[in-house]
Amino acid sequence: MKSNWELYNSSTLEIIGEMMKQLHLPRPVARVLNNRGLTQKEEVSRFLHSETSQLHDPFLMKDMDIAVDRVIKALRDQENILIFGDYDVDGITSVSLLYLFIKDLCGEVSFYIPDRATEGYGISIGGIEQARQSDATLIISVDCGITSIAEVKLANDYGIDVIVSDHHEQGESLPPAIAVIDPKRVDCAYPFKELAGVGVAYKLAQGVLQKLELELKYIEKYIDLVAIGSAADIVPLVDENRVFVKVGLEKLNSDGQEGILTLLETAGYHSNRIDVNHIIFGLAPRINAVGRLGKAIPAVELIITRDYLKAQHIARLLEDENRRRKQIDSQTLIEALELISQEYNPANDSVIVLSNEGWHQGVIGIVASRIIEKYYRPTVMITIENGIGKGSARSIPNFDLYSALKSCSDILLQFGGHKYAAGLTIKEENIPEFKKRFNDVTKQMINPDDLIPKIKIDDEFQLDEISFDIVHQLEELAPFGPKNPKPCFVSYDLEVVGVPRIVGKNHLKFKVGQNGTVIDAIAFNMGDKIQQLKNNRVLDMVYFAEENRWMDRVALQLRVKDFRC
Repeated sequence: MKSNWELYNSSTLEIIGEMMKQLHLPRPVARVLNNRGLTQKEEVSRFLHSETSQLHDPFLMKDMDIAVDRVIKALRDQENILIFGDYDVDGITSVSLLYLFIKDLCGEVSFYIPDRATEGYGISIGGIEQARQSDATLIISVDCGITSIAEVKLANDYGIDVIVSDHHEQGESLPPAIAVIDPKRVDCAYPFKELAGVGVAYKLAQGVLQKLELELKYIEKYIDLVAIGSAADIVPLVDENRVFVKVGLEKLNSDGQEGILTLLETAGYHSNRIDVNHIIFGLAPRINAVGRLGKAIPAVELIITRDYLKAQHIARLLEDENRRRKQIDSQTLIEALELISQEYNPANDSVIVLSNEGWHQGVIGIVASRIIEKYYRPTVMITIENGIGKGSARSIPNFDLYSALKSCSDILLQFGGHKYAAGLTIKEENIPEFKKRFNDVTKQMINPDDLIPKIKIDDEFQLDEISFDIVHQLEELAPFGPKNPKPCFVSYDLEVVGVPRIVGKNHLKFKVGQNGTVIDAIAFNMGDKIQQLKNNRVLDMVYFAEENRWMDRVALQLRVKDFRC
Protein backbone atom coordinates (compact mmCIF):
# COMPACT_ATOMS: atom_id res chain seq x y z
CA MET A 1 0.00 0.00 0.00
CA LYS A 2 1.43 3.36 -1.03
CA SER A 3 1.87 5.92 1.76
CA ASN A 4 2.05 9.68 1.65
CA TRP A 5 5.27 11.13 3.08
CA GLU A 6 4.61 14.29 5.08
CA LEU A 7 7.11 16.54 6.81
CA TYR A 8 5.84 18.15 9.98
CA ASN A 9 4.99 21.82 9.57
CA SER A 10 8.45 23.13 10.19
CA SER A 11 9.03 26.20 12.31
CA THR A 12 11.35 28.88 11.09
CA LEU A 13 15.08 28.23 11.27
CA GLU A 14 15.27 31.07 13.81
CA ILE A 15 13.01 29.19 16.26
CA ILE A 16 14.97 25.95 15.84
CA GLY A 17 18.23 27.86 16.20
CA GLU A 18 17.01 29.50 19.40
CA MET A 19 16.03 26.10 20.82
CA MET A 20 19.45 24.72 19.96
CA LYS A 21 21.12 27.65 21.71
CA GLN A 22 18.89 27.83 24.81
CA LEU A 23 18.56 24.08 25.37
CA HIS A 24 22.02 23.02 24.14
CA LEU A 25 20.52 20.54 21.68
CA PRO A 26 21.64 19.35 18.24
CA ARG A 27 19.35 20.36 15.34
CA PRO A 28 17.59 16.97 14.87
CA VAL A 29 16.62 16.75 18.55
CA ALA A 30 15.44 20.38 18.62
CA ARG A 31 13.44 19.76 15.45
CA VAL A 32 11.74 16.65 16.90
CA LEU A 33 10.84 18.44 20.14
CA ASN A 34 9.43 21.34 18.14
CA ASN A 35 7.40 18.88 16.05
CA ARG A 36 5.93 17.54 19.32
CA GLY A 37 4.86 21.07 20.27
CA LEU A 38 7.66 21.56 22.83
CA THR A 39 9.67 24.76 22.51
CA GLN A 40 10.05 26.31 25.98
CA LYS A 41 12.86 25.34 28.32
CA GLU A 42 10.57 24.41 31.23
CA GLU A 43 8.24 22.17 29.21
CA VAL A 44 11.18 20.46 27.47
CA SER A 45 12.76 19.84 30.87
CA ARG A 46 9.53 18.29 32.20
CA PHE A 47 9.32 16.13 29.08
CA LEU A 48 12.90 14.88 29.32
CA HIS A 49 12.87 14.41 33.09
CA SER A 50 9.47 12.88 33.77
CA GLU A 51 8.86 11.93 37.40
CA THR A 52 5.91 11.15 39.63
CA SER A 53 6.02 14.59 41.25
CA GLN A 54 4.54 15.87 37.95
CA LEU A 55 1.33 13.87 38.41
CA HIS A 56 -1.88 15.86 38.87
CA ASP A 57 -3.78 16.02 42.14
CA PRO A 58 -6.15 13.00 42.04
CA PHE A 59 -8.86 15.03 43.79
CA LEU A 60 -9.26 17.13 40.64
CA MET A 61 -11.18 14.12 39.28
CA LYS A 62 -14.95 14.18 39.78
CA ASP A 63 -16.14 11.93 42.65
CA MET A 64 -12.57 11.09 43.73
CA ASP A 65 -13.21 12.43 47.24
CA ILE A 66 -16.28 10.20 47.63
CA ALA A 67 -14.44 7.14 46.27
CA VAL A 68 -11.43 7.69 48.53
CA ASP A 69 -13.56 8.12 51.66
CA ARG A 70 -15.48 4.92 50.86
CA VAL A 71 -12.29 2.89 50.32
CA ILE A 72 -10.81 4.19 53.58
CA LYS A 73 -14.01 3.27 55.44
CA ALA A 74 -13.83 -0.24 53.98
CA LEU A 75 -10.21 -0.56 55.05
CA ARG A 76 -10.87 0.65 58.59
CA ASP A 77 -13.95 -1.53 59.05
CA GLN A 78 -12.27 -4.57 57.47
CA GLU A 79 -15.05 -4.87 54.88
CA ASN A 80 -14.71 -7.40 52.09
CA ILE A 81 -13.78 -5.54 48.89
CA LEU A 82 -14.10 -7.12 45.43
CA ILE A 83 -12.08 -5.69 42.53
CA PHE A 84 -13.91 -6.27 39.23
CA GLY A 85 -11.82 -5.85 36.09
CA ASP A 86 -11.78 -6.32 32.34
CA TYR A 87 -10.03 -9.32 30.76
CA ASP A 88 -7.45 -7.41 28.68
CA VAL A 89 -3.98 -6.25 29.76
CA ASP A 90 -5.27 -2.88 30.97
CA GLY A 91 -7.92 -4.59 33.10
CA ILE A 92 -5.58 -7.31 34.36
CA THR A 93 -2.91 -4.83 35.46
CA SER A 94 -5.59 -2.60 37.01
CA VAL A 95 -6.98 -5.49 39.09
CA SER A 96 -3.48 -6.59 40.13
CA LEU A 97 -2.48 -3.05 41.09
CA LEU A 98 -5.46 -2.39 43.36
CA TYR A 99 -5.42 -5.92 44.79
CA LEU A 100 -1.76 -5.64 45.83
CA PHE A 101 -2.25 -2.07 47.08
CA ILE A 102 -5.23 -2.94 49.28
CA LYS A 103 -3.42 -6.05 50.58
CA ASP A 104 -0.46 -3.87 51.54
CA LEU A 105 -2.85 -1.70 53.57
CA CYS A 106 -4.13 -4.86 55.32
CA GLY A 107 -7.48 -4.76 53.53
CA GLU A 108 -9.78 -7.75 52.90
CA VAL A 109 -9.82 -8.03 49.12
CA SER A 110 -10.62 -10.48 46.32
CA PHE A 111 -10.95 -10.05 42.57
CA TYR A 112 -13.20 -11.12 39.72
CA ILE A 113 -12.68 -11.04 35.95
CA PRO A 114 -15.57 -12.11 33.70
CA ASP A 115 -15.35 -14.84 31.11
CA ARG A 116 -15.11 -13.14 27.71
CA ALA A 117 -17.22 -15.76 25.92
CA THR A 118 -20.04 -16.28 28.43
CA GLU A 119 -20.24 -12.95 30.30
CA GLY A 120 -18.82 -10.41 27.87
CA TYR A 121 -17.47 -6.94 28.62
CA GLY A 122 -18.38 -4.84 31.63
CA ILE A 123 -19.62 -5.52 35.15
CA SER A 124 -21.44 -8.87 34.97
CA ILE A 125 -24.18 -10.56 36.93
CA GLY A 126 -21.68 -13.33 37.72
CA GLY A 127 -19.33 -10.84 39.33
CA ILE A 128 -22.09 -9.35 41.46
CA GLU A 129 -23.18 -12.81 42.58
CA GLN A 130 -19.57 -13.59 43.48
CA ALA A 131 -19.44 -10.41 45.59
CA ARG A 132 -22.69 -11.39 47.30
CA GLN A 133 -21.48 -14.92 48.07
CA SER A 134 -18.22 -13.63 49.54
CA ASP A 135 -20.10 -11.08 51.69
CA ALA A 136 -18.42 -8.19 49.89
CA THR A 137 -19.90 -4.81 50.73
CA LEU A 138 -17.89 -2.83 48.19
CA ILE A 139 -17.16 -3.50 44.51
CA ILE A 140 -14.54 -1.42 42.74
CA SER A 141 -14.67 -1.79 38.97
CA VAL A 142 -11.51 -1.05 36.99
CA ASP A 143 -11.26 -0.44 33.23
CA CYS A 144 -15.02 -0.99 32.91
CA GLY A 145 -18.37 -0.11 34.42
CA ILE A 146 -19.17 3.29 32.91
CA THR A 147 -22.10 1.78 30.95
CA SER A 148 -23.11 -0.97 33.43
CA ILE A 149 -26.25 0.75 34.69
CA ALA A 150 -28.48 -2.29 35.31
CA GLU A 151 -25.67 -4.28 36.89
CA VAL A 152 -24.76 -1.51 39.35
CA LYS A 153 -28.44 -1.17 40.27
CA LEU A 154 -28.56 -4.91 41.00
CA ALA A 155 -25.53 -4.59 43.29
CA ASN A 156 -27.26 -1.72 45.07
CA ASP A 157 -30.35 -3.91 45.53
CA TYR A 158 -28.10 -6.47 47.23
CA GLY A 159 -26.78 -3.79 49.57
CA ILE A 160 -23.36 -3.65 47.88
CA ASP A 161 -21.79 -0.26 47.19
CA VAL A 162 -20.04 0.22 43.85
CA ILE A 163 -17.20 2.52 42.86
CA VAL A 164 -16.82 2.70 39.08
CA SER A 165 -13.25 3.40 37.97
CA ASP A 166 -13.09 3.60 34.18
CA HIS A 167 -11.60 5.53 31.26
CA HIS A 168 -14.12 4.81 28.49
CA GLU A 169 -16.73 7.20 27.10
CA GLN A 170 -19.90 7.49 29.15
CA GLY A 171 -23.35 6.76 27.71
CA GLU A 172 -26.48 8.88 27.97
CA SER A 173 -26.49 8.45 31.76
CA LEU A 174 -24.13 7.27 34.48
CA PRO A 175 -24.54 4.08 36.53
CA PRO A 176 -26.03 4.62 40.02
CA ALA A 177 -22.73 4.00 41.81
CA ILE A 178 -21.70 5.87 44.94
CA ALA A 179 -18.78 7.27 42.92
CA VAL A 180 -17.90 7.26 39.23
CA ILE A 181 -14.30 8.27 38.59
CA ASP A 182 -13.60 8.61 34.88
CA PRO A 183 -11.70 11.53 33.33
CA LYS A 184 -13.97 11.25 30.26
CA ARG A 185 -17.10 12.03 32.28
CA VAL A 186 -18.69 15.03 30.61
CA ASP A 187 -18.83 16.87 33.95
CA CYS A 188 -15.26 16.00 35.00
CA ALA A 189 -12.72 18.82 34.84
CA TYR A 190 -9.65 16.62 35.31
CA PRO A 191 -6.82 18.20 33.28
CA PHE A 192 -5.78 15.00 31.46
CA LYS A 193 -8.45 12.93 29.75
CA GLU A 194 -6.41 10.14 28.14
CA LEU A 195 -5.51 7.88 31.08
CA ALA A 196 -5.71 4.13 30.63
CA GLY A 197 -7.88 2.18 33.04
CA VAL A 198 -4.81 1.29 35.11
CA GLY A 199 -3.94 4.99 35.26
CA VAL A 200 -7.33 5.78 36.80
CA ALA A 201 -6.85 2.92 39.29
CA TYR A 202 -3.46 4.40 40.22
CA LYS A 203 -5.08 7.81 40.79
CA LEU A 204 -7.59 6.19 43.19
CA ALA A 205 -4.74 4.62 45.17
CA GLN A 206 -2.84 7.90 45.07
CA GLY A 207 -5.89 9.66 46.51
CA VAL A 208 -6.22 7.11 49.32
CA LEU A 209 -2.56 7.60 50.30
CA GLN A 210 -2.87 11.38 50.24
CA LYS A 211 -5.97 11.29 52.45
CA LEU A 212 -4.27 8.89 54.89
CA GLU A 213 -1.08 10.99 54.76
CA LEU A 214 0.97 7.95 53.82
CA GLU A 215 4.02 7.90 51.55
CA LEU A 216 3.46 7.36 47.84
CA LYS A 217 5.95 4.48 47.89
CA TYR A 218 2.98 2.20 48.71
CA ILE A 219 1.72 2.65 45.15
CA GLU A 220 4.88 3.71 43.29
CA LYS A 221 6.26 0.20 43.89
CA TYR A 222 3.65 -1.02 41.39
CA ILE A 223 4.17 1.66 38.75
CA ASP A 224 5.64 -0.94 36.37
CA LEU A 225 2.11 -2.39 36.15
CA VAL A 226 0.80 1.04 35.15
CA ALA A 227 3.45 1.22 32.41
CA ILE A 228 2.46 -2.21 31.06
CA GLY A 229 -1.29 -1.53 31.07
CA SER A 230 -0.94 1.96 29.60
CA ALA A 231 1.45 0.93 26.82
CA ALA A 232 -0.68 -2.11 25.94
CA ASP A 233 -3.82 0.03 25.72
CA ILE A 234 -2.11 2.32 23.15
CA VAL A 235 -2.98 5.53 25.00
CA PRO A 236 -1.21 8.80 24.02
CA LEU A 237 2.21 8.86 25.69
CA VAL A 238 2.04 12.45 26.87
CA ASP A 239 1.32 14.18 30.18
CA GLU A 240 0.64 11.65 32.97
CA ASN A 241 0.85 8.67 30.62
CA ARG A 242 4.41 9.63 29.73
CA VAL A 243 5.29 9.77 33.44
CA PHE A 244 3.67 6.40 34.10
CA VAL A 245 5.37 4.64 31.20
CA LYS A 246 8.79 6.27 31.52
CA VAL A 247 9.07 5.78 35.29
CA GLY A 248 7.34 2.39 35.09
CA LEU A 249 9.79 1.09 32.48
CA GLU A 250 12.68 2.15 34.68
CA LYS A 251 11.11 0.18 37.54
CA LEU A 252 10.43 -2.82 35.29
CA ASN A 253 14.01 -2.86 34.03
CA SER A 254 15.55 -2.57 37.49
CA ASP A 255 13.16 -4.18 39.97
CA GLY A 256 9.90 -5.29 38.35
CA GLN A 257 7.17 -7.54 39.73
CA GLU A 258 8.49 -11.09 40.01
CA GLY A 259 5.66 -12.62 38.00
CA ILE A 260 6.28 -10.21 35.11
CA LEU A 261 10.02 -10.89 35.20
CA THR A 262 9.32 -14.62 35.14
CA LEU A 263 7.10 -14.18 32.08
CA LEU A 264 9.85 -12.17 30.35
CA GLU A 265 12.34 -14.91 31.17
CA THR A 266 10.04 -17.62 29.78
CA ALA A 267 9.51 -15.59 26.60
CA GLY A 268 13.27 -15.16 26.12
CA TYR A 269 13.46 -11.40 26.73
CA HIS A 270 16.27 -9.59 28.51
CA SER A 271 14.47 -8.01 31.43
CA ASN A 272 16.86 -5.06 31.70
CA ARG A 273 16.15 -3.74 28.19
CA ILE A 274 12.35 -3.70 27.94
CA ASP A 275 10.72 -0.83 26.04
CA VAL A 276 7.21 -0.01 24.79
CA ASN A 277 7.55 -2.27 21.75
CA HIS A 278 8.49 -5.23 23.96
CA ILE A 279 5.32 -4.61 25.97
CA ILE A 280 3.01 -4.27 22.95
CA PHE A 281 4.41 -7.17 20.93
CA GLY A 282 5.86 -9.39 23.66
CA LEU A 283 4.34 -9.04 27.12
CA ALA A 284 0.83 -7.90 26.18
CA PRO A 285 -0.05 -10.81 23.86
CA ARG A 286 1.07 -13.30 26.50
CA ILE A 287 -0.86 -11.61 29.33
CA ASN A 288 -3.87 -11.29 27.03
CA ALA A 289 -3.77 -14.86 25.75
CA VAL A 290 -5.59 -16.61 28.60
CA GLY A 291 -8.32 -13.97 28.67
CA ARG A 292 -8.80 -14.21 24.91
CA LEU A 293 -9.17 -17.98 24.86
CA GLY A 294 -10.62 -18.65 28.31
CA LYS A 295 -10.44 -17.09 31.77
CA ALA A 296 -7.97 -14.30 32.56
CA ILE A 297 -7.59 -15.24 36.23
CA PRO A 298 -4.17 -16.96 35.76
CA ALA A 299 -2.72 -13.72 34.39
CA VAL A 300 -3.68 -11.88 37.58
CA GLU A 301 -2.35 -14.74 39.70
CA LEU A 302 0.96 -14.52 37.86
CA ILE A 303 1.34 -10.85 38.75
CA ILE A 304 0.25 -11.04 42.38
CA THR A 305 2.07 -14.25 43.37
CA ARG A 306 5.29 -14.18 45.37
CA ASP A 307 5.92 -17.88 44.73
CA TYR A 308 8.58 -18.27 42.01
CA LEU A 309 7.64 -21.88 41.18
CA LYS A 310 3.98 -20.90 40.80
CA ALA A 311 5.02 -17.95 38.63
CA GLN A 312 7.06 -20.26 36.40
CA HIS A 313 4.12 -22.64 36.01
CA ILE A 314 1.70 -19.84 35.07
CA ALA A 315 4.25 -18.21 32.73
CA ARG A 316 4.57 -21.48 30.81
CA LEU A 317 0.77 -21.71 30.64
CA LEU A 318 0.58 -18.19 29.19
CA GLU A 319 3.31 -19.04 26.68
CA ASP A 320 1.37 -22.13 25.54
CA GLU A 321 -1.90 -20.21 25.30
CA ASN A 322 -0.21 -17.49 23.27
CA ARG A 323 1.02 -20.07 20.76
CA ARG A 324 -2.50 -21.46 20.48
CA ARG A 325 -3.88 -17.94 20.09
CA LYS A 326 -1.47 -17.28 17.20
CA GLN A 327 -2.73 -20.37 15.37
CA ILE A 328 -6.35 -19.23 15.77
CA ASP A 329 -5.35 -15.69 14.67
CA SER A 330 -3.77 -17.00 11.48
CA GLN A 331 -6.76 -19.12 10.49
CA THR A 332 -9.23 -16.31 11.25
CA LEU A 333 -7.16 -13.85 9.20
CA ILE A 334 -7.17 -16.26 6.22
CA GLU A 335 -10.96 -16.53 6.42
CA ALA A 336 -11.38 -12.76 6.83
CA LEU A 337 -9.21 -12.00 3.79
CA GLU A 338 -11.28 -14.43 1.74
CA LEU A 339 -14.46 -12.59 2.77
CA ILE A 340 -12.86 -9.26 1.91
CA SER A 341 -12.07 -10.50 -1.59
CA GLN A 342 -15.79 -11.27 -2.03
CA GLU A 343 -17.45 -8.36 -0.21
CA TYR A 344 -15.15 -5.34 -0.05
CA ASN A 345 -15.31 -2.66 -2.75
CA PRO A 346 -12.54 -0.07 -2.19
CA ALA A 347 -14.25 2.39 -4.55
CA ASN A 348 -17.44 2.49 -2.45
CA ASP A 349 -16.52 1.24 1.02
CA SER A 350 -14.86 3.48 3.59
CA VAL A 351 -15.05 0.72 6.19
CA ILE A 352 -14.68 -3.05 6.34
CA VAL A 353 -17.39 -4.94 8.25
CA LEU A 354 -17.05 -8.73 8.31
CA SER A 355 -19.20 -11.32 10.04
CA ASN A 356 -19.02 -15.08 10.33
CA GLU A 357 -20.12 -17.90 12.58
CA GLY A 358 -17.44 -19.71 14.52
CA TRP A 359 -14.82 -16.99 14.80
CA HIS A 360 -13.27 -16.92 18.26
CA GLN A 361 -14.43 -13.82 20.08
CA GLY A 362 -11.07 -13.44 21.76
CA VAL A 363 -9.06 -12.89 18.57
CA ILE A 364 -11.30 -10.83 16.29
CA GLY A 365 -9.93 -7.56 17.65
CA ILE A 366 -6.38 -8.63 16.78
CA VAL A 367 -7.46 -9.67 13.30
CA ALA A 368 -9.27 -6.34 12.81
CA SER A 369 -5.98 -4.57 13.56
CA ARG A 370 -4.17 -6.78 11.03
CA ILE A 371 -6.75 -5.93 8.37
CA ILE A 372 -6.21 -2.23 9.01
CA GLU A 373 -2.48 -2.73 8.44
CA LYS A 374 -3.27 -4.17 5.01
CA TYR A 375 -6.26 -2.07 3.85
CA TYR A 376 -6.16 1.04 6.09
CA ARG A 377 -9.90 1.20 6.71
CA PRO A 378 -11.83 1.26 10.01
CA THR A 379 -12.66 -2.40 10.56
CA VAL A 380 -15.35 -4.29 12.45
CA MET A 381 -15.12 -8.07 12.94
CA ILE A 382 -18.30 -9.80 14.17
CA THR A 383 -18.61 -13.39 15.32
CA ILE A 384 -22.14 -14.86 15.34
CA GLU A 385 -23.57 -17.40 17.73
CA ASN A 386 -27.24 -18.31 18.22
CA GLY A 387 -28.40 -15.29 16.23
CA ILE A 388 -26.32 -12.76 18.20
CA GLY A 389 -23.23 -11.06 16.82
CA LYS A 390 -20.43 -9.88 19.08
CA GLY A 391 -17.98 -7.51 17.43
CA SER A 392 -14.65 -5.81 17.91
CA ALA A 393 -13.93 -2.59 16.05
CA ARG A 394 -10.62 -0.84 15.41
CA SER A 395 -9.99 2.61 13.99
CA ILE A 396 -7.48 4.61 11.96
CA PRO A 397 -6.08 8.06 12.88
CA ASN A 398 -8.46 11.03 12.56
CA PHE A 399 -11.59 8.88 12.81
CA ASP A 400 -13.73 8.78 15.96
CA LEU A 401 -14.94 5.18 16.02
CA TYR A 402 -17.06 5.62 19.14
CA SER A 403 -19.03 8.52 17.65
CA ALA A 404 -19.66 6.55 14.46
CA LEU A 405 -21.00 3.60 16.44
CA LYS A 406 -23.13 5.91 18.55
CA SER A 407 -24.92 7.10 15.41
CA CYS A 408 -25.89 3.46 14.76
CA SER A 409 -26.86 2.72 18.37
CA ASP A 410 -30.55 2.17 17.59
CA ILE A 411 -29.71 -1.10 15.78
CA LEU A 412 -27.09 -2.23 18.31
CA LEU A 413 -27.93 -4.16 21.46
CA GLN A 414 -24.89 -2.74 23.22
CA PHE A 415 -21.66 -0.91 22.45
CA GLY A 416 -18.83 0.79 24.27
CA GLY A 417 -15.23 1.89 23.99
CA HIS A 418 -13.45 4.99 22.72
CA LYS A 419 -12.35 6.62 19.47
CA TYR A 420 -9.64 4.04 18.70
CA ALA A 421 -11.26 0.74 19.74
CA ALA A 422 -14.72 -0.46 20.67
CA GLY A 423 -16.92 -3.49 21.17
CA LEU A 424 -20.52 -4.09 20.16
CA THR A 425 -23.39 -6.59 20.33
CA ILE A 426 -25.96 -6.85 17.55
CA LYS A 427 -28.72 -9.15 16.33
CA GLU A 428 -27.60 -11.18 13.31
CA GLU A 429 -30.54 -9.90 11.26
CA ASN A 430 -29.37 -6.28 11.76
CA ILE A 431 -25.80 -6.80 10.53
CA PRO A 432 -26.51 -5.93 6.85
CA GLU A 433 -28.24 -2.70 7.90
CA PHE A 434 -25.40 -1.90 10.30
CA LYS A 435 -22.85 -2.45 7.55
CA LYS A 436 -24.65 0.01 5.27
CA ARG A 437 -25.31 2.60 7.99
CA PHE A 438 -21.80 2.43 9.40
CA ASN A 439 -20.33 2.88 5.92
CA ASP A 440 -22.59 5.87 5.20
CA VAL A 441 -21.76 7.51 8.53
CA THR A 442 -18.04 7.00 7.96
CA LYS A 443 -18.19 8.66 4.55
CA GLN A 444 -19.73 11.73 6.19
CA MET A 445 -17.23 11.82 9.06
CA ILE A 446 -13.98 11.05 7.30
CA ASN A 447 -11.95 12.94 4.72
CA PRO A 448 -10.96 10.75 1.73
CA ASP A 449 -7.37 11.85 2.29
CA ASP A 450 -7.54 10.24 5.76
CA LEU A 451 -7.95 6.84 4.07
CA ILE A 452 -4.39 7.06 2.73
CA PRO A 453 -1.74 6.06 5.30
CA LYS A 454 0.72 8.80 6.13
CA ILE A 455 4.28 8.70 7.33
CA LYS A 456 5.13 11.78 9.35
CA ILE A 457 8.76 12.77 8.87
CA ASP A 458 10.63 14.83 11.45
CA ASP A 459 13.60 16.01 9.42
CA GLU A 460 15.90 15.35 6.48
CA PHE A 461 19.30 13.77 7.17
CA GLN A 462 22.48 13.48 5.19
CA LEU A 463 24.01 10.13 6.13
CA ASP A 464 27.17 11.74 7.48
CA GLU A 465 25.01 13.58 10.07
CA ILE A 466 23.98 10.30 11.72
CA SER A 467 26.12 9.38 14.71
CA PHE A 468 25.93 7.35 17.91
CA ASP A 469 25.66 10.61 19.86
CA ILE A 470 22.63 11.79 17.85
CA VAL A 471 20.96 8.36 18.19
CA HIS A 472 21.53 8.36 21.96
CA GLN A 473 20.07 11.87 22.34
CA LEU A 474 17.03 10.92 20.28
CA GLU A 475 16.49 7.88 22.51
CA GLU A 476 16.20 10.27 25.48
CA LEU A 477 12.84 11.30 23.99
CA ALA A 478 11.44 7.80 24.68
CA PRO A 479 9.04 6.24 25.56
CA PHE A 480 7.58 6.40 22.07
CA GLY A 481 3.96 5.84 21.14
CA PRO A 482 0.82 7.81 20.19
CA LYS A 483 1.40 11.61 20.31
CA ASN A 484 5.14 10.96 20.73
CA PRO A 485 6.12 8.70 17.82
CA LYS A 486 9.66 7.46 17.36
CA PRO A 487 11.60 10.15 15.44
CA CYS A 488 11.47 9.45 11.72
CA PHE A 489 13.84 10.85 9.08
CA VAL A 490 14.22 10.96 5.32
CA SER A 491 17.29 10.89 3.07
CA TYR A 492 17.27 11.42 -0.69
CA ASP A 493 19.42 10.04 -3.50
CA LEU A 494 20.95 7.19 -1.52
CA GLU A 495 23.01 4.60 -3.35
CA VAL A 496 22.39 0.91 -2.76
CA VAL A 497 25.81 -0.50 -1.85
CA GLY A 498 26.61 -4.16 -2.46
CA VAL A 499 24.00 -6.89 -2.92
CA PRO A 500 20.69 -6.74 -1.01
CA ARG A 501 19.63 -10.01 0.62
CA ILE A 502 16.70 -11.52 2.45
CA VAL A 503 17.23 -12.50 6.10
CA GLY A 504 14.99 -14.08 8.73
CA LYS A 505 11.29 -14.13 7.87
CA ASN A 506 11.16 -12.05 4.68
CA HIS A 507 13.27 -9.14 5.95
CA LEU A 508 15.31 -7.11 3.48
CA LYS A 509 18.88 -6.25 4.51
CA PHE A 510 21.14 -3.96 2.51
CA LYS A 511 23.57 -1.03 2.75
CA VAL A 512 23.09 2.54 1.60
CA GLY A 513 25.74 5.14 0.87
CA GLN A 514 25.92 8.89 0.40
CA ASN A 515 28.98 11.12 -0.02
CA GLY A 516 31.33 8.38 1.18
CA THR A 517 29.27 7.33 4.25
CA VAL A 518 27.84 3.81 4.22
CA ILE A 519 25.28 2.55 6.80
CA ASP A 520 23.41 -0.76 7.23
CA ALA A 521 19.66 -0.75 6.57
CA ILE A 522 16.97 -3.31 7.35
CA ALA A 523 13.39 -3.33 6.04
CA PHE A 524 11.22 -5.73 8.02
CA ASN A 525 8.68 -7.77 6.04
CA MET A 526 9.76 -6.17 2.74
CA GLY A 527 11.60 -9.12 1.22
CA ASP A 528 9.24 -9.04 -1.77
CA LYS A 529 10.80 -5.70 -2.78
CA ILE A 530 14.32 -7.05 -3.21
CA GLN A 531 14.14 -6.93 -7.00
CA GLN A 532 13.35 -3.21 -6.89
CA LEU A 533 16.64 -2.59 -5.11
CA LYS A 534 18.57 -4.81 -7.49
CA ASN A 535 17.12 -3.08 -10.53
CA ASN A 536 17.26 0.49 -9.18
CA ARG A 537 20.45 1.45 -7.38
CA VAL A 538 19.30 4.91 -6.21
CA LEU A 539 16.47 5.50 -3.73
CA ASP A 540 14.81 7.92 -1.33
CA MET A 541 14.23 6.38 2.10
CA VAL A 542 12.26 7.04 5.30
CA TYR A 543 13.67 5.38 8.41
CA PHE A 544 14.46 5.33 12.12
CA ALA A 545 18.11 5.76 13.09
CA GLU A 546 19.13 3.35 15.83
CA GLU A 547 21.78 1.07 17.29
CA ASN A 548 21.90 -2.56 16.27
CA ARG A 549 23.33 -4.81 18.97
CA TRP A 550 24.39 -8.27 17.87
CA MET A 551 26.63 -10.42 20.04
CA ASP A 552 29.43 -8.03 21.09
CA ARG A 553 29.03 -5.77 18.06
CA VAL A 554 27.23 -2.41 18.15
CA ALA A 555 26.65 -0.59 14.85
CA LEU A 556 24.47 2.18 13.47
CA GLN A 557 21.46 0.92 11.56
CA LEU A 558 18.60 2.49 9.61
CA ARG A 559 15.28 0.70 10.21
CA VAL A 560 13.34 1.33 7.02
CA LYS A 561 9.70 2.48 7.08
CA ASP A 562 9.40 3.04 3.34
CA PHE A 563 11.51 3.64 0.26
CA ARG A 564 11.03 4.80 -3.32
CA CYS A 565 13.38 3.85 -6.11
